[in-house]
Amino acid sequence: MHIDLNCDMGEGFGAYTIGSDEQVMPFITSANIACGFHASDPATIRKTVRMAKTHGVAVGAHPSYPDLVGFGRRPMELSAEEVTADLIYQIGALAAFCKCEGIKLQHVKPHGALYNKAAVSSTIALAIAEAIKALDPDLYLVCLSNSEMVTAAKATGIRYVEEVFADRAYTREGKLVPRTQPGAVIHDPALAAERVLATVRDRSVTSIDGSEVPLNAQTICVHGDTAEAIEMIRIIRSRLEREKVQLNAFGTL
Repeated sequence: MHIDLNCDMGEGFGAYTIGSDEQVMPFITSANIACGFHASDPATIRKTVRMAKTHGVAVGAHPSYPDLVGFGRRPMELSAEEVTADLIYQIGALAAFCKCEGIKLQHVKPHGALYNKAAVSSTIALAIAEAIKALDPDLYLVCLSNSEMVTAAKATGIRYVEEVFADRAYTREGKLVPRTQPGAVIHDPALAAERVLATVRDRSVTSIDGSEVPLNAQTICVHGDTAEAIEMIRIIRSRLEREKVQLNAFGTL
């Protein structure tokens, strides 16, 4: 079995640091780097791309709604045309830094409220897929498993992988439990590791109400901005390796 471990990176801004990028980077295989709309700045983007290159970690763009104050987690009503333009702008910025470092941009993973909207809105999902197709059809779209994002990727013919979250709870419909609800974020590293292993092995996850939800896990996300992030990612990687699961960036397979 093969699996990719991804994490959101470069989400500091100026003098402010968010997440534990330096400690987390050695344990992952793909990094989703913020592009300036919800977090990051040019110097932070450059530093994070260089860090990923040093550790042999594949790089992806992590675009969002233009919501720096709300960290990209507030819903916004943008047209499909606006979303496509915003995505091209952000992906293009990240691609430029990758070009300067002599590495290839692997993927695009929408952030926060944009990700959640694309998971249920065919219009927004298609707007994102069309941006990728227009800019670089070799890029992968990281999609919430069994969501409208998968449908949009298939419809436009772009590459895609389906994502499952290690540290987030799921509804019985296979959607992420909103962060505003109790139990939405999993803080126990050992529990998260066992859930990841079960998801990779059984292609399903136990929802917050106890039902089994089928999911196609091709990449696993662990957020790097929680207090338990470093230990959680370390334990997840160790648990997968113990079970002979090979960790590779999906773009290398």
